[in-house]
Amino acid sequence: MACFPLVPYSNRVRGGRFSFAGRTIELPTRSDDPHYEHGHGWRQPWVLEGHQPARAILRYRHDADSWPWSYEAEQRIGLAQDCLNIQISLRNLSDMPMPAGFGLHPYFPATPWTHIQANVTGMWETDAEVLPTHHVLPPAGANPTTGFYVAEAAFDTVFTGWTRRARITWPGEDRLLDIEAEAPLDFPVLYTPPGEPFFCAEPVSNITDAFNRLDEDTGCMVLLPGETRSASVRFMPSQTI
Repeated sequence: MACFPLVPYSNRVRGGRFSFAGRTIELPTRSDDPHYEHGHGWRQPWVLEGHQPARAILRYRHDADSWPWSYEAEQRIGLAQDCLNIQISLRNLSDMPMPAGFGLHPYFPATPWTHIQANVTGMWETDAEVLPTHHVLPPAGANPTTGFYVAEAAFDTVFTGWTRRARITWPGEDRLLDIEAEAPLDFPVLYTPPGEPFFCAEPVSNITDAFNRLDEDTGCMVLLPGETRSASVRFMPSQTI
């Protein structure tokens, strides 16, 4: 239905504030965005750098501001052999190491019988502001490993121990979608808002508020000056009959 890029990190930073390399970073927040969610990539226009009938290259350059690192992000989007492939990359253009993360935020149609399955081992329990508090086991009644109907769960949750594969099935429409991601997209975020005709299954590289939890396995990367990290996600639709 839609898919926006997550750069230079995924999800929320508590209060839009964190410390890195002895420096305090304060991002612009407001009442409806108190934790500066998802960074810059979904807020700004991207430049179309090139295209062919079945592929496109989009690029975004960020000059240092309240985020004191300049960087460049790129999406390479292509259709081939019944597969949509999106490669996202992030390059540090500054002269200092930069904390970083990235990912994709795709939306999918939700019906009463839409089903998702993805092998995981744990999840981050959250507080009222959807910020992580404890690492726990997935709930027995809505464990992605065994699969669940998205209409029967209310997640806005980061899961851990992901094998970077997921399958979404729409039984009433006899179709399914397989998703395969590459490292370092090691965390799936599932957003299943009750009563909505959509849900999200997001391959990302970092947990929520990763920059404030650097002593844990958060997926936070540190890009050296000039360094680039990238990963691809493949979306492969097929019929179930």
